[in-house]
Amino acid sequence: MPTKEESEQKKQEEGRESLPATAHSEHTMSARRTAVVVGGSSGIGRETALKLLSKGYRVFNVSRTPFKGDRIKSFSADAALEGEIARAVKSVGEEAGAIDLFVYSAGFSMAAPIEYARSGDYRYLFEVNYFGAVEALRAAAPFLKRRGGRAILVGSLGGDMPIPYDSFYSSSKAALSMLAREADMELRPHGVRVSALLPAGTATDFTYNRRVYSEEESLSYSPSVKKASAALANMEQGGMSPSLVAEAVLKLASKRNPPPVSAVSGKYNFLRYVNKMLPERVTDWFVRKKFNQR
Repeated sequence: MPTKEESEQKKQEEGRESLPATAHSEHTMSARRTAVVVGGSSGIGRETALKLLSKGYRVFNVSRTPFKGDRIKSFSADAALEGEIARAVKSVGEEAGAIDLFVYSAGFSMAAPIEYARSGDYRYLFEVNYFGAVEALRAAAPFLKRRGGRAILVGSLGGDMPIPYDSFYSSSKAALSMLAREADMELRPHGVRVSALLPAGTATDFTYNRRVYSEEESLSYSPSVKKASAALANMEQGGMSPSLVAEAVLKLASKRNPPPVSAVSGKYNFLRYVNKMLPERVTDWFVRKKFNQR
């Protein structure tokens, strides 16, 4: 039998989730709500920041490079340097008073064989993709709780299935999805919901900023690394637009009861479902063929 406290908590949660859609939409999308986008100076983050501006949000960017334009205030921080991103997010929260929507869109990718990957490279990747998200979310939490805000961590379908020679990126994005699920459980009683949004290949400069190991660095793996990274680049540049991903961020932020992890569209949610149903060796075979691997 549930205790009295557990019963009261359940009633509160049901009350929040039973709000009329219009009321919730007004709560999340009303003018001058505050949004923080980490990695908002380029790619998906920039498109998300612009979409939020169009919805009346007061938007702050946290990144190494400032947002181009005077409509968004930028706070400089490097996600790979411990403490920097937490201080920047805290500064935003103190200036704004509360955070209604927090989006983590910083990311780094590298194509390298596990055997020869440098420790400094893959540790840097995890600092940006995962530990930076942990620090930023921890710093945002007190300000999100003030108005029952939302947090969205931009992951990747690469966190659901492997990408040849992009193993550290896929591993970091898998960790990010689990972080979202865990954080959603912890912050839900405080009125805050956390979700991971998983785009497929997206046409941004992220493709050209990928660290691809050279022939001298990859040694015997070099031909396979080249094939895999070329196939991935083609998928990304022929894939979805960052504007579509940004729309999915806003749609997810407006849901009364958002899923902890979801893809950008129904097509890719179905792909996630199929991937879970099939044996790993079947999906791995498909991935090898897709990326021109033996």
